[in-house]
Amino acid sequence: MANFYFGRLMNGAELLVKCLENEGVEIIFGIPGEENLVFLEALRNSTIRLILTRHEQAAGFMAATYGRLTGKPGVCLSTLGPGATNFVTPAAYALLGGMPVLFITGQKPIKKSKQGRFQILNVVRMMEPLTKFTKQIVNSGTIPSIIRDIFRIAVNGKSGPVHIELPEDIAAEEVDAKPFPVQVPDYPVANAETINHTAELLKHSKYPLFLFGAAANRHLISPVAKKLIDKTGIHFFTTQMGKGVIDEHSPRCLGTAALSDHDYLHCAIDRADLIINVGYDVVEKPPFFMNTGNMKVVHLHFAPADIDEIYFPQHEVIGDIRHSLVALLDALSDMEKRDNEYFHRIHIEILQHVFTSHGHNSFPSTPQNIVSDIRQAVEDDAIVSLDNGMYKIWFARNFKATTIHSLLLDNALATMGAGFPAAIAAKIVHPEKQVIAVCGDGGFMMNSQEMETAVRLDLHIVIIILRDDGYGMIKWKQKGMNFPDFGLDFNNPDFIQYAESYGAQGYRITENGTFSKLLSHCLNEPGIHLIEVPVDYSENEKVFLEELKNKTCLL
Repeated sequence: MANFYFGRLMNGAELLVKCLENEGVEIIFGIPGEENLVFLEALRNSTIRLILTRHEQAAGFMAATYGRLTGKPGVCLSTLGPGATNFVTPAAYALLGGMPVLFITGQKPIKKSKQGRFQILNVVRMMEPLTKFTKQIVNSGTIPSIIRDIFRIAVNGKSGPVHIELPEDIAAEEVDAKPFPVQVPDYPVANAETINHTAELLKHSKYPLFLFGAAANRHLISPVAKKLIDKTGIHFFTTQMGKGVIDEHSPRCLGTAALSDHDYLHCAIDRADLIINVGYDVVEKPPFFMNTGNMKVVHLHFAPADIDEIYFPQHEVIGDIRHSLVALLDALSDMEKRDNEYFHRIHIEILQHVFTSHGHNSFPSTPQNIVSDIRQAVEDDAIVSLDNGMYKIWFARNFKATTIHSLLLDNALATMGAGFPAAIAAKIVHPEKQVIAVCGDGGFMMNSQEMETAVRLDLHIVIIILRDDGYGMIKWKQKGMNFPDFGLDFNNPDFIQYAESYGAQGYRITENGTFSKLLSHCLNEPGIHLIEVPVDYSENEKVFLEELKNKTCLL
């Protein structure tokens, strides 16, 4: 029986929209072009909401964040040529960060075109190294199978981006087809022998630790991870993208490996004889450098380890992570709860030196005080979305995350310009939660135009701009290499007037002690609020160079 649509056969674009609805797609972020108009008309008559952005890059970041928070592929749309090329950075962001997202780009007619090569690039080839799958649709009848396949690919194994190109003539041609049924696959699990071997390693180790990485930062994994720590009493730490798997107020928490070595946490890591790496991916900045001494590392993941000179685990537990943790918990049922005195003492040191603010109280404020003020002002389940800059290290290290994805940061591609679009997506996914975007003045200006999007959508987001009038992290690295100060300073607009021009509220911190009160006000008043906060990055050298260099690991 033919599949009719308003009394006629569907066209390819209408079928694509039906397939997206069938996959549970609720939102598409993007900027349509003339090559997308047939698709846009199909979208107008659908249940899917189009969120128009002001830049395709921001649309890609939003879609990727939607995928990160929901576990379902986010979707974004652009035209051909320059619209498609603006998807390159968010595609890489999603690929390295393990975020499921579908990029849809338009194209000129492929069967007959009168415009020559105008605006035409080989977008499919461009997207090949940046996606898990990319394809140009050349026959509208294949749309159902392609969509079902790419939605499976986007979430199977390490989640990531996929891409399709929809030419104008394929979008417009009539087709008699319907969506494929959606089936949820059963994922492979680790065998019992491997689980039992890991349990024996834990039972016979003297200084075991758990590390939770980005792939463990999921709803189904967090509860069993907490049970495992509570049952065994083993201390844990996280990578930057693993923050929040377990509430960092836990007495077993040793914090986050914001640096690769020489932090207080690394005193515990250097003492460890066994580390169980749960969901760690080498795309993240290394949480520690493996050595050839007494430390053994177990890679517990759904995918085998990528071996290199700093990561070469001696044992691997490959299979669904949640299932592996449940099985490991069962295998440790007769294990007595640990109470490691040395790790407990390191925990106290970390509380005193990291999680307690020691920055001076003068103006401008220190990163430690800013992190502390924000942590105290927001609710436990609030979402703080970070852009990329020097402050990201301070937040990763000093901010206690309480739940999964409560601190959104990118420690894979680590691109500037993603923090504010990610906050917009977070507020759309979780309208009930407080959402804050923390950006440097450099990163914010890369996608600041999305303030119009946020205001138009009537969202409630607080934007905090940490202002230092330059690319602060690179300036710090430049100084550390004994190079003269050169090429990294810039001027800024009047951020208060800039915010007000979009219909948002703008504020500027001009004296010490006013930030906390203002932040609380903004969190309680609807709308888009921008707070400019000058920051004193001299603490970088005092803490990361002087203090950590002179620290003494407890005996």
